[in-house]
Amino acid sequence: MNTLSTSTETVRIDLADRSYDIVIGENLLGQHASYTDLPKASSALIVSNTTVAPLYEAALKQALKGHYKHIHTVHLPDGEAHKDWVTLNLIFDTLLGKACDRKTVLFALGGGVVGDMAGFAAASFMRGVPFVQIATTLLAQVDSSVGGKTAINHPMGKNMIGAFYQPQRVICDLAVLKTLPPRELSAGLAEIIKYGPIFDMAFFDWIEANIEPLKACNAMAMAHAVKRSCEIKAEVVGQDEREAGLRAILNFGHTFGHAIEAGLGYGKWLHGEAVGCGMVMASHLSEALGLIDASFVTRFTRLLDRAGLPIKGPVLDAKDNAGKYLALMLHDKKSVAGDIQFVLIEGPGRARVSQAPEAMVREVIDRCCA
Repeated sequence: MNTLSTSTETVRIDLADRSYDIVIGENLLGQHASYTDLPKASSALIVSNTTVAPLYEAALKQALKGHYKHIHTVHLPDGEAHKDWVTLNLIFDTLLGKACDRKTVLFALGGGVVGDMAGFAAASFMRGVPFVQIATTLLAQVDSSVGGKTAINHPMGKNMIGAFYQPQRVICDLAVLKTLPPRELSAGLAEIIKYGPIFDMAFFDWIEANIEPLKACNAMAMAHAVKRSCEIKAEVVGQDEREAGLRAILNFGHTFGHAIEAGLGYGKWLHGEAVGCGMVMASHLSEALGLIDASFVTRFTRLLDRAGLPIKGPVLDAKDNAGKYLALMLHDKKSVAGDIQFVLIEGPGRARVSQAPEAMVREVIDRCCA
């Protein structure tokens, strides 16, 4: 396995006046220096959930002392099932109840759900206040905290209500990953693996060679995986912040995956689990369209299986499973004018967004579901 130092590293998101740094390293969360050079304010609000707050909130509050006179907190219920208007309003209730102003800085302390909701609240409160992402899950560190996508779910579709709104900084403390349950760690590995087939096959080769150290949360392996994932996302987001073209390739597996999440009920499968299974389906669809060969689909599926991810989709409707998937995918935000858009592997390391014949999609769903 390649070795590298786990010292602090920085990846820059280059978006002109909205540019910011992703800071990667161990034990960053509780360091006073992690929060220097942020917008000045008299108050800050830490947005966390009932699982993460008992673990890390005290250390964060201590680190923020000296930066802010008043440090408020709000604890959201944990889980994707609570990524909705009711929970979002808990953040607004706290901001208003504490008489926060337009300079108040929000700190999202948690995984993807907390980050998405705190970011959306920051985008909306007083038409926009600063926020910082402190990602405590692997999935959040390599994907959801980076790039400014913020949203809540609707019963008819995932992340359908939200805004593009960039944070001031992203903090990826690798030490917190050691407390993740194996299932959460595997869910994050899905978003790391994603970057290989769509952008960087050398990285894919490295992941294959290092999947066991990654599953064991080896410090050097994880440092490289997080940094390279952030570098790829930074390059893509820097070229296409609002997903007008290139950025759409980062949705590889998400069209099928979001259907799984909505069809089962949000929270039954973790987002990374649904995306991992969705990538298997998307690779089969790519093969059916003649873009890649069966050997690559087998290789890719084997890696996802080794990562501890589901490779067979759930049955959402016993009578017409494929029809249920298609109906849910039509409500996905990536659909255009009633046409479902899929991210396909155009060749190892390359991706494109395209439509596919319904009969072919149905066949793939039937083949890939348990």
